[in-house]
Amino acid sequence: MRDNNKKAGFHRKAASLDGFVTDGRRLGASPNRSYQPNHANQTPTLDSFRRRSDGFHAMRQSPGGLGGTAAELAERDELLDEPIVLDDIGYDKRQDKVRGKVRRARWRKVLKRTALTILAVVIAVAGYMGYKFYDTQRQVLSGGGHAPAVCDGDVPVSQLAKEGDGRVNVLLLGIGSEGLLTDTIMIASIDPITDKIDLLSVPRDLWVAIPGNGQEKINATYEYGWTRSSAKSQFEKNKAGVGLMDKVLENVTGVTIHYHAVFDFAAFKQIVDALGGVTVNVPETLYDPTIAWENHYNPVIATKGIQQFDGARALLYAKSRQTSSDFARAERQRLLLVAIKDKALSVGTFSNPIKIVQLMNSLGNNVYSDFDTQSVKCLYEQVSEVKSAKIKSLDLVKPPNDLLTTGPHLGRSIVRPKTGLFDYSDVRKYVRTTFRDGFLAKENATVAVYNATSTAGLATATGNTLKTLGYNITTVENAANQTNPSSTVVIDLSKGVNKYTRNYLERRFGATALGSLPSGLGINPPPNTAFVIIVGTDASTDN
Repeated sequence: MRDNNKKAGFHRKAASLDGFVTDGRRLGASPNRSYQPNHANQTPTLDSFRRRSDGFHAMRQSPGGLGGTAAELAERDELLDEPIVLDDIGYDKRQDKVRGKVRRARWRKVLKRTALTILAVVIAVAGYMGYKFYDTQRQVLSGGGHAPAVCDGDVPVSQLAKEGDGRVNVLLLGIGSEGLLTDTIMIASIDPITDKIDLLSVPRDLWVAIPGNGQEKINATYEYGWTRSSAKSQFEKNKAGVGLMDKVLENVTGVTIHYHAVFDFAAFKQIVDALGGVTVNVPETLYDPTIAWENHYNPVIATKGIQQFDGARALLYAKSRQTSSDFARAERQRLLLVAIKDKALSVGTFSNPIKIVQLMNSLGNNVYSDFDTQSVKCLYEQVSEVKSAKIKSLDLVKPPNDLLTTGPHLGRSIVRPKTGLFDYSDVRKYVRTTFRDGFLAKENATVAVYNATSTAGLATATGNTLKTLGYNITTVENAANQTNPSSTVVIDLSKGVNKYTRNYLERRFGATALGSLPSGLGINPPPNTAFVIIVGTDASTDN
């Protein structure tokens, strides 16, 4: 049995090498061939080993099995040394494209969501701003006021009924802490033709006759109109209050009020704070111990020089009156209004949505006016073009225009005209001359006045009246032949060049202007005279 095994080739122990199965057969070899080591080269040298990189190496099987010729081995090693580049595989390229599309789609989705979020915020802010504007417009821009010439330009003469319609007069009323008494009474007269503003402060203690309410200081007028009105709504009561004030002020100043704005001191403070404060050049140090408790117990309200005021300090500066005259107080208020105007019209204010909302909140809660949207737009454009240097304050107490004085009356200290109680003739002349119509000022047409009646002084009286209305009066004389015409005649020698002056004169005298001088009166006006007024007997009543 043992010999038979030797003959069969099983006399050796099975080799334990990788690549062989347990029965001694080599992978890929014929089942009838046994492993026969090469006895001719049993002791290999170092050079007989080829350098191989560590790690797994894929096998390429030669046709003859595990081994192969030297050429086959070289070819196999050369192939094994080539790097494996996964990008060259078609499947991976497609995967990269898919991943790229996924990333781009994800970014598009993120950008879309971001854009939608931003759009939603913009819409929300715009909606809120729109609501605030609507709410403010409903409360503040209630409408009802009217100025014939709000904006500059070629205004139709048909819109100008009388001298002064070329300006816009705005009454500003500031209500203090004592009920509805108006501590601030100011007329802002805007000339959109020559780009200037005149501010007239009316003393709160001016003694006046209030229609239907007897005699009282003028600061009680608005309160009388408001509280004694039968109207139920606050809007109608406000309207009644400013309406009564109009009647009194037009009698005192001789000018028409076109618009009104009523605000309390809380609005004044909030507006200044919303603007981020204002800059004021204080002319002299203001010392007032009576309101020191409101200024951290410091009696010095403001020192001389350029000062930065917040709302609280500006309010104290505006309302202090115990240690200074009412006239000095009015001048301080004018300085603050100019400072507010400069800050409000600055680029930074109206480009800042937060400040706009704050301003709207202040105005909406504490201000009444009869502006409408269109008039506010026009006035804003005009006021923004007026330089602060062209904002003038009218003084009724300093020479040469010291027209008012103080004194006792019925046991009270009041302000009254120097010419006598209730005699505002000098005040009206001064105010109307200063509030000169912008169209008359622009044309500045020369006017000659002749008296053709036997009534002495008619030409002088007519000329003086026309001067106070802003006309450029160059000649006042009697006609050589006084024929006593029944009607005053207007002659336009400018041949229609000065259309606004002609319109005002025709309306004032109720006459259509002629193009040439009538004969028989012996009138010879100076060269370059634009208009001639021949006064008739109808003028005696007018003057």
